[in-house]
Amino acid sequence: MKPKLENLVKTPIPTEHGTFILHYYSNNIDDKEHIALVKGDVAHQENVPVRIHSECFTGDVLGSRRCDCGEQLALAMALIDQAGCGVLIYLRQEGRGIGLLKKLLAYNLQDQGMDTVDANLHLGYQADERDYTIAALMLDDLQIKSVELITNNPEKIDGLTHLGIRVSKRIPIEIPANTDNLGYLKTKANKMAHLLFQAKNEQD
Repeated sequence: MKPKLENLVKTPIPTEHGTFILHYYSNNIDDKEHIALVKGDVAHQENVPVRIHSECFTGDVLGSRRCDCGEQLALAMALIDQAGCGVLIYLRQEGRGIGLLKKLLAYNLQDQGMDTVDANLHLGYQADERDYTIAALMLDDLQIKSVELITNNPEKIDGLTHLGIRVSKRIPIEIPANTDNLGYLKTKANKMAHLLFQAKNEQD
């Protein structure tokens, strides 16, 4: 079956980071509700700031200090607002693709001494199971010619490039560590090659 999606609804969403146009997409790949928050006229534009943010209920909604997700989400929206145009794609890929239940089970394993990578592997999953096919289709639907990707993750750049998206630049989005997420950030830097220089150089 050929992957496809449909842009079903567009509606303005005023936020503390300005007003975005929310695009609601349906698709035939995973039947989840993925959205794009769009600022300004991005169609046929080059070098559009884009953040592809994977859902994190605990961080985005509850403000959990175990990760940096909620802070990254807010900072990405602020950066796009400052640029006057851009896109934040919100993918429903909780827990790097393993879902909320398995992510919470992984949290308990981390509290017993495992890091985030080893916890996922112990549960029978890969360290990162996310897929960016839907994000690439959304960028194509928005008719964006090339993106400046707001990320610390080189694999995200490689994944989009493999899917035919031109990434012209990387925009860092490093959040200062706290006492609850320092180990998480150091694991991302040391085991997953995320470009998190503050965390990598932080002493235990």
